[in-house]
Amino acid sequence: MTTIAAAGDLTIVSWGGAYTKSQTEAYFKPWMASTGYRILSEDYSGGLSEVKAQVEAGNVTWDIVDVEDAEAILGCDEGLFEEIDPEILPAAPDGTPAEEDFLEGAIGDCAIGTVAWSTAYAYNRERLSPPPSTIQDFFDLEQFPGRRGMRKTPKVNLEMALVADGVPADQVYEVMATPEGIDRAFAKLDSIKEHVLWWEVGAQPPQLLVDGEVVMSTAYNGRIFNAIAAEGQPLAMVWDAQVLAGDNWAVVKGAPNLELALDFLRFASMPENMAVQASWISYSPVRRSAFERVGSYHADPDLKMGPHLPTWPDNMKTAIRNDAEFWADHVDELNERFNAWLIK
Repeated sequence: MTTIAAAGDLTIVSWGGAYTKSQTEAYFKPWMASTGYRILSEDYSGGLSEVKAQVEAGNVTWDIVDVEDAEAILGCDEGLFEEIDPEILPAAPDGTPAEEDFLEGAIGDCAIGTVAWSTAYAYNRERLSPPPSTIQDFFDLEQFPGRRGMRKTPKVNLEMALVADGVPADQVYEVMATPEGIDRAFAKLDSIKEHVLWWEVGAQPPQLLVDGEVVMSTAYNGRIFNAIAAEGQPLAMVWDAQVLAGDNWAVVKGAPNLELALDFLRFASMPENMAVQASWISYSPVRRSAFERVGSYHADPDLKMGPHLPTWPDNMKTAIRNDAEFWADHVDELNERFNAWLIK
């Protein structure tokens, strides 16, 4: 059932599941309590098509959307999001200006970073022994026979395939910038294509692993952590060649509640609130002063969140840093090629 927003209600659109739960606890509930306004939370599956449809029709019903890095750039370039003055953002507790406290690239012209997260791969400890430990293991059907789960998109899959094929993590996008590099990535994916079960929403990989539908699956690290910590599932992460990316708050162009939306962005950018979110899900805050405040899992004071965050030093050793500019420039052509490859 669709809830009709009243004047003054703020409609915020995000990804659902454990992620939206973390936003609800860290931001939505306390902001509503402090302002007296109501937040209507909706879920979507990403992309800009719904935002574009609203803006072009002149019938904008969403105020804020949680978008990935490349979509934040594209949406800004296409005039789908409001420009945001970083001066509205609160300083760090020690007085450091927000623009110096946020990680590099986390403040855009039309979007404000909220978390750093990763796609890595996971497996079921009760179903796979000895355990895999490298991205090469994910592509090794001889030593680790069985189906793999992968998101139905070229993003991440191409990057991981190249590292599995021997490309150093810090050279992935240099290789992907060439036709030969893209051919090489698809050739590596060809080696496991017949054994892949494609997933589209973040809740699927943990369930596929629990049910034994796949022996390994790429997944959002927060979804796997939630399955382990909140549901007690026997899953484990492999951080090798994780693809580190970011999510951002963006205000839809023509948002019906612009001033309230900007007030929410200020509130959600406070370091202490960002640290609260990291107690609910294993995504890293994108402010240094917030990362320093990260403590334990909200339901278990003995479970320290630091080692479960994608930006924890040990987890970053072989990380691939998502190049949002590359994907903003090439997403359409690579989606087209990927979709054609799928049906070959």
